[in-house]
Amino acid sequence: MEFFHKATRFPFMNTRKVWYGLSAVLIVASLALVAIRGLNLGVDFTGGVTVETNFPQAPNIDQLRAALAKAGIDGQVQAFGSSRDILVRLPPDPNAKGDQIGAHIMEVFSAVDGGVKLQSTEVVGPQVGQELFVKGAWALVATLVLIAIYVLLRFTFKLAMGAIFAVLHDPICVMGFFALTQMTFDLTAISAILAVIGYSLNDTVIVFDRVRERARVARRLSIAHVIDESINQTLSRTLMTKLVTLLVVLALLIFGGETLHGFSAALVIGIIAGTYSSIYISAALALDFGLQTDDLMERKLTKPEEVDGLP
Repeated sequence: MEFFHKATRFPFMNTRKVWYGLSAVLIVASLALVAIRGLNLGVDFTGGVTVETNFPQAPNIDQLRAALAKAGIDGQVQAFGSSRDILVRLPPDPNAKGDQIGAHIMEVFSAVDGGVKLQSTEVVGPQVGQELFVKGAWALVATLVLIAIYVLLRFTFKLAMGAIFAVLHDPICVMGFFALTQMTFDLTAISAILAVIGYSLNDTVIVFDRVRERARVARRLSIAHVIDESINQTLSRTLMTKLVTLLVVLALLIFGGETLHGFSAALVIGIIAGTYSSIYISAALALDFGLQTDDLMERKLTKPEEVDGLP
């Protein structure tokens, strides 16, 4: 199955500087948003209390939120599992114990539906939350370092640098989105970013492999032409794969409930950014780093006498 009915010949490299400008704006804006507005860290990272409840019938979540707000409780209300299971996340309160908070939540919810049952109450201390945040950050750093080592070993230095910049581009855009929308940033968001990094790198590797193949059989073409041909030849596969994945993730975003909202939103932004960066950023940067066809040729060691004997 092909996305396009005929072979495409889009001159991607001719417009690369325009897309550099767009990427620069996105990266600067994302970093500025993270620095100024910050990330709305979830209970996983800040610490707090989670209260799980079960209703005999699916409740009206907006009604539950209004009841909590009326009682002076600032918490996040979301469905998890089934529509009858409701999770409440609250910021840490040093003056109240977990059992007391759970009892208070049950008192408010009982006024809405007397059949509600308390499933569990869990308290995450601020120290544990900070530890999870640090570990999540180190997971991102370790992933980026290992990817940098991998592409440096697999590709020539100029291609590897293009891949590294493209891989950095996508998670920065995702974090900028979270800072802009103030959507809860928790462990599921970090797992989504890690998935986006791997997914984006996969497309970049496919394009780079095709660039190496084309460079070895089309030595008379300019390297810019080779890159354009390679991207066009993989474009249909890239768009088909990303479109199918995006449809699934959009279904999660729309129907997956509040629990998967941050995860699926991060994947949507990451898939779009990853598709764009694998087409316009990675190979284009390699070209501007001075990539030449000779850089992609296989070099075999020969003995001096063999070279002298050549016609």
